[in-house]
Amino acid sequence: MSKKLNIGLFGFGVVGQGLYDIIKTKNLNLEIKKIAIKDATKKRSLPEHYFTTDKNELLNNPEINTIIELINDTEAAFDIVSTALKTGKNVVSASKKMIATYLDELIALQNEYGTSLLYEGAVCGSIPIIRNLEEYYDNELLHSISGIFNGSSNYILSKGFLENLDYASALKQAQDLGFAETDPISDVGGFDSKYKLVIAAAHAYGVVIDPKDVFNFGIQNLGANDIQYAREKNLKIKLVPVAKELDDAHVTLFVLPKFVTETEFLYNVEYEYNGVTVQAAFADQQFFFGKGAGGHPTGSAVLSDIAALRYDYQYEYKKTKESKGLNFTNDIELNIYLRYDNEQLVDLLDFKTINERYYSGTYKYVTGKVNLKKLIEHQDAINADNAFIAFADQLAGISLAAIV
Repeated sequence: MSKKLNIGLFGFGVVGQGLYDIIKTKNLNLEIKKIAIKDATKKRSLPEHYFTTDKNELLNNPEINTIIELINDTEAAFDIVSTALKTGKNVVSASKKMIATYLDELIALQNEYGTSLLYEGAVCGSIPIIRNLEEYYDNELLHSISGIFNGSSNYILSKGFLENLDYASALKQAQDLGFAETDPISDVGGFDSKYKLVIAAAHAYGVVIDPKDVFNFGIQNLGANDIQYAREKNLKIKLVPVAKELDDAHVTLFVLPKFVTETEFLYNVEYEYNGVTVQAAFADQQFFFGKGAGGHPTGSAVLSDIAALRYDYQYEYKKTKESKGLNFTNDIELNIYLRYDNEQLVDLLDFKTINERYYSGTYKYVTGKVNLKKLIEHQDAINADNAFIAFADQLAGISLAAIV
């Protein structure tokens, strides 16, 4: 029999409201006791007695046994979550940056206090990828995980490819619909995808990696010539995070725009939808598809975690506990496309091989193999040139460079 959950909810924005909308349609053994908000003057859809601006009304309430954390402030979210775990309250969170940044500490807190933190809603909205990595693939050798992890950037790319909308106009539409923030750099710059990738990799490979060590490059420099290049080759551009086991000792993670062929699952993932491809040794290739943005899709994932807590579910972090000593590396070679203005940039990146090179008027590009460490070293120069780079290889094309 399930136990009753008395919930303290932090945040009542798009996801918080979406979660409440779903809960009120269900006959579940749970009750929202109090909701902590930042702005007490904002008009809400619920009676005033539900709301407070004092976090301690939730954290210090012995009647509340479950905390749902859905706020945007990373440090405040960690304070709420860590305090709740230490005081015996289980937690559901959708704060991907906070979880990715403090994952080591959060795992340690759960082990020390015997509490549970679940975060399905933090990675790819409605797609149940974390629970699958944790449970279904717990004894599986995973070659790679990749996909479209950010609905906002994918919406912008779809508008460009399918409707010929320029980047600025597509971004404005995404913001108007609530898919992108006023400051969209987390989405379009690949940061949001990176945080989600770090969380997924912990469950897939048992490695906890500092997000600062993972390279991310987004779509903010995307231009009309880049889209035209892709169209001429019957390709689409998607912002794709990749986690891949290179050999028995090394795993790599990065986020880059990628040229996707029409034979790949991601080719037909459009607008605010997400898609995750898992390449496994025994199960082979499997694909997960669903909405990655919006209050109700993410709210449904949060509710799934809440429901699991009624039966005291916990992540076991099996692969972390049984880690076979995988080391993270950026010392890999990627086949990339570089559209640039400054010729010096090509020299700085030190292409190992050049497959194509073209320059005519204002459009210059080169494709070939570059070490990821060179992209990291010269990321500021790439951005200063307003250059655009894209991963132009299949996953099988990644090769491990010599590690000194």
